[in-house]
Amino acid sequence: MRKILTAVAAAMLFTGIGHASADLPMKEYQLPAGSRPHDVAPAPDGGVWYTAQRHGALGWLDPATGKVEQIPLGSGSAPHGVIVGPDGAPWITDGGLNAIVRVDPATKKVTRYPLPAGTANANLNTAAFDGDGVLWFTGQNGIYGRLVPASGDIEVFQAPEGRGPYGITATPDGEIYYASLAGSHIARIDTKTGEATVIEPPTDEQGARRVWSDSRGKIWVSEWNSGQVSVYDPAGNSWSSWKLPGENPLAYAVYVDEHDKIWLSDFGGNALVRFDPETQNFDVQRHPRPEANVRQILGRPGEVWAPESGTDTLVMVRTGPAEAE
Repeated sequence: MRKILTAVAAAMLFTGIGHASADLPMKEYQLPAGSRPHDVAPAPDGGVWYTAQRHGALGWLDPATGKVEQIPLGSGSAPHGVIVGPDGAPWITDGGLNAIVRVDPATKKVTRYPLPAGTANANLNTAAFDGDGVLWFTGQNGIYGRLVPASGDIEVFQAPEGRGPYGITATPDGEIYYASLAGSHIARIDTKTGEATVIEPPTDEQGARRVWSDSRGKIWVSEWNSGQVSVYDPAGNSWSSWKLPGENPLAYAVYVDEHDKIWLSDFGGNALVRFDPETQNFDVQRHPRPEANVRQILGRPGEVWAPESGTDTLVMVRTGPAEAE
């Protein structure tokens, strides 16, 4: 049964102050030509995983040496998302294989978990682990699902408004939310029943693309069509929104660092953007190369990582002065 929530508090729209900032110097790591890195996931041992979408491989970068290794995932592979699971291994959403893929970080063994019959061409996108260690994933062609790693069981659900499920995130309490790009909404998944509850943002046709939780369980949303970053507060069932700086911002990726600062990629400005919710100010760092096309951002304490899918480059930004090189 479909449920729809509407904001009970009036949405607030702010215009942030954008400026180029020397506080966000990028360190660059070149990848093999044509790899087209889509997503990135820093690993516990200091390395960095990335999906080499064009090569059908999972990549590994050693930031200390710049050494890169790529692990083929199988014929027809086109990996989209990668995250590091509670087991320390990279877990991949592979649209080409229509499967969830796990790679053993020690042996490099590739294990594939195909989606059930009847769910071909799901257009798998991203994944997140809930508080019980269950992997939840999205598919743009109108599905979301879960994989129980202990048993390998996969269950797929039809999204309540059809096509669009894209970004997904877990809150500190282990709750799961996803964003629907085609549906222009976010949704909360009941991890016990699997039912998704649609939550409508205040801006129509905003193109919610990715979501990320902050330390208090607020859900931050990058809005592709509106060029806004928005936040949904489950406690008050309320929204706030801010327009990114620039003439034609296109907010693609969103990530919240350990200081609860919000990071976004702006395709329109070819820039990496940091937003401070306390001051409501933006810091903007332009990419030195045109069409960097950063589609996802992820990090670990002290570092924010972004894959430039258009330039075969990974970039890293320090998140505080104490860690500056």
